[in-house]
This record gives sequence, C-alpha cells and structure tokens, in this order.
Amino acid sequence: MVVYPHPVVRMPVVCNQCRIAKCADSCPVNAITRRNGVVEILEELCIACMKCLDSCPFGAIFAHEDVEKPIKCDLCGGEPECVRQCPTGALLMVPEHVMGQAHRMDNVLSYAHMKEIEFVEEGEPKRLRYAEIGKDED
Repeated sequence: MVVYPHPVVRMPVVCNQCRIAKCADSCPVNAITRRNGVVEILEELCIACMKCLDSCPFGAIFAHEDVEKPIKCDLCGGEPECVRQCPTGALLMVPEHVMGQAHRMDNVLSYAHMKEIEFVEEGEPKRLRYAEIGKDED
C-alpha cells in the first residue's frame, strides 16, 4: 500500500488519467469512474478497501491516516490548484489533444530548434514552450 508521503512533500503527484485505468478495474464496487475525461473516486460508493492503491502502476493513489478513503488527484475540476500555486510557474495543465500534437511534432521541433508552439483552445490563443534540455548552445 502506498502511504501518503510523510513528511508531506511539496510536489504534485498527478494521476495519469490512464485510458485503461487499472485502479478502476480493481475496485470491487465500481467506485472509480471516468467523468469528463477525469478518473475519479466516487466517495459515496468507496468502501475504503484500498485495492486501488496497490493496482495503480504509477503510485498516484494514496492513503492518509487522517482520511478514511483513498486520495487521488482529480485535476481539481480542470483547474489544478498545484498549477495555480506553483511559485515558479513550472507546472502546466496541458490538454490531452495538445499532448498528442506535441508528440507528433517532437521530431520536427527538435530538427527546427523551435522553442514553442501556438494553438487555440476554446477560442483562446495559447502558447506551449519547450525546454531544450541537454542541447549545447552554439
């Protein structure tokens, strides 16, 4: 069983929102479901068996002595608090469709030495910046 980090570590442990959620498959009462693309634990159905903790391959579900039921990131309804509270702005909430575009464009971006990509989401222009980690500067 994965126990909530003690002492508390000040870093987000974010659920990967797996397409095939092993945590949901392991739940005997179907208390883990996907709503609006987010894998959520329905507290009213959860029996606190903690099988989801053991089944998560990424260790993203926790138990805490002060909380009866398992704890899991639910992306705060689409506005993750960890992103808002990050003092350096290092965390970003990136929509899944943009991640797909980023993976497809990775080779092109590397070849062209591009540092950012612009996209439009819900009518609002946004910019995703890439860090060139490990590349020597000329």
